[in-house]
Amino acid sequence: MAIVTTKAIVLSALKYSDTSLIVKCYTAQEGLKSYIIKGILKAKKGGIKIAYFQPLTQLTIVANHNNKSTLNNLKEVQILNPYKTIYKDIVKQSVVLFISEVLASSIQEEEKNEGFYSYLETALIWLDVHDKIANFHLLFLLNTSKYLGFYPDLSEKEKMGFDLLNGSFSESATNKNVITGNKFYQFKKLLGINFDAIENVSFSKTERQMVLQIIIQYFELHLDGFRKPKSLQILETVFS
Repeated sequence: MAIVTTKAIVLSALKYSDTSLIVKCYTAQEGLKSYIIKGILKAKKGGIKIAYFQPLTQLTIVANHNNKSTLNNLKEVQILNPYKTIYKDIVKQSVVLFISEVLASSIQEEEKNEGFYSYLETALIWLDVHDKIANFHLLFLLNTSKYLGFYPDLSEKEKMGFDLLNGSFSESATNKNVITGNKFYQFKKLLGINFDAIENVSFSKTERQMVLQIIIQYFELHLDGFRKPKSLQILETVFS
């Protein structure tokens, strides 16, 4: 048993019994961790509040990390980088719900990855302070693939298709995992750019949905056990 102080990002919170929560977090110090918070759903003053565990809230936590159990205990919780707009804006709420679900299904590593944590932290702060965010989730997921180990290989860009299974450009139009034509053209717009450039990327509603389906397929091909997010339909409705 070790007491650890770390930054953490909330990925999911599930009700456990009538009074407790099981919270999954991505921590800066030790990667993916799950915590049981007993009695949090009972009405009481002080202590750890349920509001701390909304999707993708950034926290500083003090926790007991138990090597013998998958469930750990939280001793102290404070909000770090409080969001100004994310939980007040229905569009941003929908985006955060969606990407938290994708991350909860994608991240398996129980080890430190400072680069990935820093990327998530920076991306979420960017989302909070910007207004033109219709393409944020697309670039967010594509850039996340870099830290999960399957970002597209950007060499051979002159080829006229992209192989989703191999993560590389391809001319093999007969392969079912190769996207070509308009699908390829729209997908390619996102490659190699940062968040400040997405305001200059234009997609129609149909194109945005198409690119999102391509990226989800890309995740499905590269991550064992990846589940298509339940909140996908909500997101598509918000941007329709």
